[in-house]
Amino acid sequence: MPEGDTIHRAAARLHAALAGQTVLRSDVRVPRFATADLSGERVDEVVALGKHLLMRIGDVTVHSHLKMEGVWHVMRLGERWRRPAFEARMVLETTSTGGAPWQAVGFALGELELVARDAEDDVVGYLGPDPLGPDFDRDEALRRLTADPDRPIGLALLDQRNVAGFGNDYRNELLFLRGVLPETPVGAVDAAAALDLGVRLIRANRDRDERTTTGNTRRGERLWVAHRDGQPCRRCGTRIRRGLLGDDALTERITWFCPSCQR
Repeated sequence: MPEGDTIHRAAARLHAALAGQTVLRSDVRVPRFATADLSGERVDEVVALGKHLLMRIGDVTVHSHLKMEGVWHVMRLGERWRRPAFEARMVLETTSTGGAPWQAVGFALGELELVARDAEDDVVGYLGPDPLGPDFDRDEALRRLTADPDRPIGLALLDQRNVAGFGNDYRNELLFLRGVLPETPVGAVDAAAALDLGVRLIRANRDRDERTTTGNTRRGERLWVAHRDGQPCRRCGTRIRRGLLGDDALTERITWFCPSCQR
């Protein structure tokens, strides 16, 4: 599931291949931006902000969000694509300092848009501090997280306006580790401790291809509760339960929890 750590790894791979190169061809397969042509422009950098990926090319920023199914692949021109062509939303070919030109392809992207570089704040300015960013402001993140003490902690942690990057897996895992049910009001928990734990977890996974919160990297043993409904708790043996939590029916997300370890 793409969360902040996934996007930061994707940005690092794209940046390593494309930064400093010149665009040879661009193909944006989204009707609104289908006529855009970035050929001849220089790729300055590729960065992540929470779950958002920003390619800064000339005076344009290519903004994408993977949602649930999206992915960016980077390969040498001529290599076979690993996803079907009909899923491609953008194709970017650049020069290379060695070997064949690079090709970056965004498949099944949940969001894709081109905005002026100086208008980036229009699309990502609302985001809270990013624990994986170079300028993470822990105090500001905590201020935002605790602004509404009556809000369930499980919703506050997922709100990207509070902290950018935590997704459903991190939300459920860190609440299990803190022994807190997702429905518990923010004001009734140690929000600072929850935030600090979440920051440590996501930073520990930044450079891992397979996310783990248990410290065990074996398949099937990487997570405490997420995606484990009906299975025994790794601590007490109680069956993990599954629920739903959201501000309304449209925003409901799955929760996983241990009814014995979390109170």
